[in-house]
Amino acid sequence: MEQSENSGGNPSLEKEKPAGSAGQSARKRAARLLKRAILAGYRLLARSLPVNRRIIVFQSSLGRDAGGNPRAVCNELVRRGLSRRFRCYYILNEPEKYRGGLPDGVRPLKNARLKYYFIMARAGVWVSDTRFQNYMIKRRKTLYIQTWHGTPLKKLGLDLTSLHMAGGENLKEYQREFRKNAASWDCLVSQNPFSTEIFRRAFGFRGRILEIGYPRNDILVAARRVESPEGKGAAQRCGAEAEQRNRGWQDSERGGEIGGIREKARLACGLPPEKKVMLYAPTWRDDAFYSAADYRFETAMDFEKMREAFGGEYVLLVKYHYMVREHERWNRWPDFVFEAADGTDISELYLLADLLITDYSSAMFDYSLLGRPMYFFAYDLEAYRDNLRGFYFDLEQEAPGPVAATTEELIEAIRSAHGEIAEQYRERCRRFCGKYNPFDDGRASGKLAEIILNHAEGGAFR
Repeated sequence: MEQSENSGGNPSLEKEKPAGSAGQSARKRAARLLKRAILAGYRLLARSLPVNRRIIVFQSSLGRDAGGNPRAVCNELVRRGLSRRFRCYYILNEPEKYRGGLPDGVRPLKNARLKYYFIMARAGVWVSDTRFQNYMIKRRKTLYIQTWHGTPLKKLGLDLTSLHMAGGENLKEYQREFRKNAASWDCLVSQNPFSTEIFRRAFGFRGRILEIGYPRNDILVAARRVESPEGKGAAQRCGAEAEQRNRGWQDSERGGEIGGIREKARLACGLPPEKKVMLYAPTWRDDAFYSAADYRFETAMDFEKMREAFGGEYVLLVKYHYMVREHERWNRWPDFVFEAADGTDISELYLLADLLITDYSSAMFDYSLLGRPMYFFAYDLEAYRDNLRGFYFDLEQEAPGPVAATTEELIEAIRSAHGEIAEQYRERCRRFCGKYNPFDDGRASGKLAEIILNHAEGGAFR
């Protein structure tokens, strides 16, 4: 992988550093003063303006994209025609990237700008999969739906015993802020009983937990049911409870939609139509960062060896975690390694992928709904598990696919299965999906849409 250039060694920049530093300090002071003034105005608005229950705001990944659970709920509201009755906004750090990429009737809202604070002060519904800043004021008549963004393997929040993240917070400060933020949520979405138990403790959350599965997985459930030759696969793999709720689902109506999503994602990422797709979606490393907000893409994968082994049949599509802001370019392997396009939702990439390579990411739980091959490239397993984060379960014992420590081991594992889940993992996959996806019935988005509709019409959240 080619490293991005670093201006730190430029002599001309070093000579100008004192003057530049002074100017930079002045700009920072001015920015701090402006922010204080804006927040003072925001607090005044949040105390004086009436809440409008028909204003709904969505946020995904701290405003870095427009996907995941909030997007699935947003899409469902639009499908029902509710975006014409309500004012729907999507909070984005870079809204210009999403021109034409949001559903009809949904307006982009630039994060942390004057209009953002005005809308947030009045909005009747907040839907987010990450935390808002702790200075944001959740009003009593505002419904805050926290969808979260994945079943956890790695430890979270109050369960952490050490902190390695950028930003300078110590563990006590981080956990105090986390607990304060979670106290503002009215409800929290859970994918399974395993998550429910962890969320209660790790978030210090005392509110209502909605065990309904993840909205972003509705399309995956539909896809598995359409594709499964043995009879409605996700329900069959994930237990009788989900199967019971799935009865009456009109699968055939979604077949064309699913095919269209795949084709759209393939075109957006520039993938050749004749190649199968390996999706590489690792998580982020807490201690690998450029700044407090931007983390590095870390991997020990040998992409040249992967190309030699699979380049004739596959392309490798790399999806960064939303915390990663990488400037690497894949110029060395232009016909094999591709980067997922901005604005492409992870669920769309799951549908596109013939197999998944991940590590400690929650991608494993969602992708298991499709019943497709999964591999774990865990080159730093011991360091990540024992020092960096800690795990909630034994990955090597429960993983629904081979765990590889080296690129050579990964290549051998993929070759041995070659397009289907190896026989020794079939029972493990069934147990895994049954444990972690019992509530994914394809209707999570609709259930949250009903809650939002009831609140917008003046009903009480129960």
